[in-house]
Amino acid sequence: MFGDIALDMLKMMGHSGTVPGSISAQDVPNALSRLTSALSAKNAAEENLPTDVDEEEEQAEPAVSLGRRAFPLIELLKSAIKEECEVMWDNQ
Repeated sequence: MFGDIALDMLKMMGHSGTVPGSISAQDVPNALSRLTSALSAKNAAEENLPTDVDEEEEQAEPAVSLGRRAFPLIELLKSAIKEECEVMWDNQ
């Protein structure tokens, strides 16, 4: 995952975005809820944008949506909830 996108997702979870960092086991459900809510809101906002596409954009590789990029993180948070464990991250 690209660093700037990862930081955005940390902030969507309600975290400050500091690296390294962690979320305690008791805070993981709230972090997951915040992340999924933020992704839904962002997706809804993007659907309302105009769809003017020029020829260069049409030939470019399709962009990977933030929701698709967030899928592994969402699954990790769900697993952490199930196992009742904290989530930690670093930039290595």
